[in-house]
Amino acid sequence: MKRDEVAKDRRLYAVEGISKRYGNVVALENADFSVDTGEVVGLVGDNGAGKSTLVSILSGILTADSGRIFLNGHERFWFSPHEALEAGIETLYQDSGIAPDLTVAANLFLGREILRKGLLGFFGVLANKEMQERARKELERLGIAAPAPNQPVSKLSGGQRQAVAIGRAVAWAKKVIILDEPTNHLGVRQSAEVLDVIRQARQKGLAVVFVSHTLSHVLQVADRIVVLRLGKVVADQPTSTFTHETLVKVIAGLK
Repeated sequence: MKRDEVAKDRRLYAVEGISKRYGNVVALENADFSVDTGEVVGLVGDNGAGKSTLVSILSGILTADSGRIFLNGHERFWFSPHEALEAGIETLYQDSGIAPDLTVAANLFLGREILRKGLLGFFGVLANKEMQERARKELERLGIAAPAPNQPVSKLSGGQRQAVAIGRAVAWAKKVIILDEPTNHLGVRQSAEVLDVIRQARQKGLAVVFVSHTLSHVLQVADRIVVLRLGKVVADQPTSTFTHETLVKVIAGLK
C-alpha cells in the first residue's frame, strides 16, 4: 500500500511524529495530535511549548521537517494554507481578520461574496440582500446574538466581533476548525458567547481544535486536552481527568 493511500488511522484529522526545528531550536519533537468529528480538543501549554508551530502545520502555513498528516484516513501534504482550506480546514487566528468598516454580512462572506447578474447579463454585482439574509439565518442558527446583518462591525462589542469571526469560520468549515486564542482579551460575558459558538460547532459535527491560555475555558468546552511542553506532547487525556490545579501542574512539569 502506498503512503498516500488509506491508512489505519480512522480519526478525522491527525498528525503522527511531527517534528520541526529552527536551527538548533526544537519547536516540536515527534508530536502526535488528533481531533475527531464532533469533538473539541483543547491544545494547551506554556509560551514556547510549540502550540503555534503545531497550529501552523495543521493549517498548512508550515511544513514539518518530519512526520505524517492524515485526513479521513488518507495521508495528506499541505504545500499552502489554501490547500488545507480547500480540504476543509478552517483556521481562526488571534487576529481574526474582521474588517470593522464592513457590515456583519459582508464580513461573513468576505472572500466568498455572492454575485448576481449585472448589466448585459454579466456577473459582478454584489447580492447584498441575499448575503444579509443568509448571514442572519446562519448567525441565528449558531446562536450568535449579533445585531442586524447590515450593521457595521465597528459598532459591535469585542465579544460580538469575535463571535462573528468564529461564526464565519464555522459557517464555511467543512471538517475541521482551528481556533487560536478566540477568547483572548474578552470579558466574562463576551467569552461565554464565544464558548457557546464552539459548542454549536461541535453540535454541527465539526472537529474543533481550541488553543487557549485560559484553562477555565478549555475545561468548560473541551472533550479532550492535549498538553505540549517544550515541543513534546506530555499529556493527551479526557477533560474529565483534569482539574484546574492538576492541569496547571502538568503544563508546568510539576506532575
